[in-house]
Amino acid sequence: MNNLLLIVEDEPKLAKLLSNYLNQEGYETECLDNGLAVLPWVREKRPALILLDLMLPGRNGMDICKDIRLFSAVPIIMVTARIEEIDRLLGLEIGADDYICKPFSPREVVARVKAVLRRSAPQEVPSETSSLLQLDEDRMLAKLHGHELSLTLVEFQILKYLSASPGRVYSRNRLMDHIYPDQRVVSDRTVDSHIKNLRKKITAVFPDTEVVHSVYGVGYKYDPPF
Repeated sequence: MNNLLLIVEDEPKLAKLLSNYLNQEGYETECLDNGLAVLPWVREKRPALILLDLMLPGRNGMDICKDIRLFSAVPIIMVTARIEEIDRLLGLEIGADDYICKPFSPREVVARVKAVLRRSAPQEVPSETSSLLQLDEDRMLAKLHGHELSLTLVEFQILKYLSASPGRVYSRNRLMDHIYPDQRVVSDRTVDSHIKNLRKKITAVFPDTEVVHSVYGVGYKYDPPF
C-alpha cells in the first residue's frame, strides 16, 4: 500500500509540523519548498496524496496542479491563506480534490488527508453500472464506449455515484454530501464546477453528446443517449 505523502510548503516550521503529525499516523512524508521541483518529483515518486501550498517560490500551486492533472489523478489538497471564495472555487476547477485554509489545526489536516484517501481507495464497482461505462477504481480509470476519460478523484466519484442509478436525479446537496461526507460548508458552485469539468472531458471524447444532464432547479442525472 502506497502511504507516501508529498508536502509542498515553503515555511520550514509548518512543513515539519505537518510531517510530524502525518508520520505519527503512519504516513511516510517528503517535503519540497520550491514549486519548480514538484513535477519531476511527482513523476518519479508517485505519491498517494499531495498537500500543495498555493503561494510558492518558483511556481505557484495553481499552475502546478494544472500540470499534474495532465498526467496524474493523484489526490491534491490545496493549502492557502487566500480565503476568498473565488480562490477556493478556482482551486477545485483546476483539479484539486480539497482545500484547507490557513491558519489551520494540524489535526484538521490529518483528518482531511484521511478523508480524501478514503474517497480515493479502491471500492467494488456495482455490477449494474452501464456496460458502456467502465470504472476501474484500482487504477482510477474511467472509460466510456471504450474511450478513456482523464478524471480527477472528485470527478470520478461523481460519475460513479450518478451512473450507479441511470436516470435518477440527484440534488446538489446530495452530491455535496457524497463528495464531502464531513459536511463542511461549500458553495453550490463547487458541484457545478466539478460537473462542468466532467462534461467537458466527456464531450472532448463524444462531441455534441450529453451524458450528465442538468435538471433545472433540482440537480443532475446520468442518462447517456446510447
